[in-house]
Amino acid sequence: MEMLPLAFTSGWASGINAYATVLILGLLGRFAHIAQVPEGLQRVDVLIVMAVLTVIELVADKIPYVDSAWDTISTVIRPIAGATIGALMAGANGDVWTVALASVGGITALVSHLTKAGLRLAINTSPEPASNIAASLAGDVAVTGVATASVLAPIPVAIVVAILLVIGIVILIFAFRRVRRGWRSFRRWWERRRATTGSAAH
Repeated sequence: MEMLPLAFTSGWASGINAYATVLILGLLGRFAHIAQVPEGLQRVDVLIVMAVLTVIELVADKIPYVDSAWDTISTVIRPIAGATIGALMAGANGDVWTVALASVGGITALVSHLTKAGLRLAINTSPEPASNIAASLAGDVAVTGVATASVLAPIPVAIVVAILLVIGIVILIFAFRRVRRGWRSFRRWWERRRATTGSAAH
């Protein structure tokens, strides 16, 4: 049962930034010898790939509309990452416990991801980029703090994450109009990008 809070917190962090979550957990397992971290996350090749993808996401996440395009791509990746981490923590034996932890990680990551993506769409309606960068940096700090603290004090961190998840959903509901406006703006931006790319190709 001690793995359940860790699967929940890592799932939440994966919904914000899956690559950074895997990287931080892997580094903690490899160099701080945290027993709860699965060995598969500590492999050198995994750490290198995650480090490269983390840098890419850190940059993409701070550019208006590029962040939403990245979030769209990550709609599949982040929940899978959360589920995979949960399954690995359970030993990935295919038993009920593996399914339970994978479900907790995957579902939490999906809810966390959808909340983040929606809020970033709302923020993209703001004319200045400062709010976008501030939101991205806040996410970076939150992922780093949660992923690190979750292996040291999983239950208290899980409580904090549950509160953050509820607060995020409430804010998203109240910002629904701006989310819709942000989605329309993103679609227009995406269509312009496609048109520009198509013209350049010809």
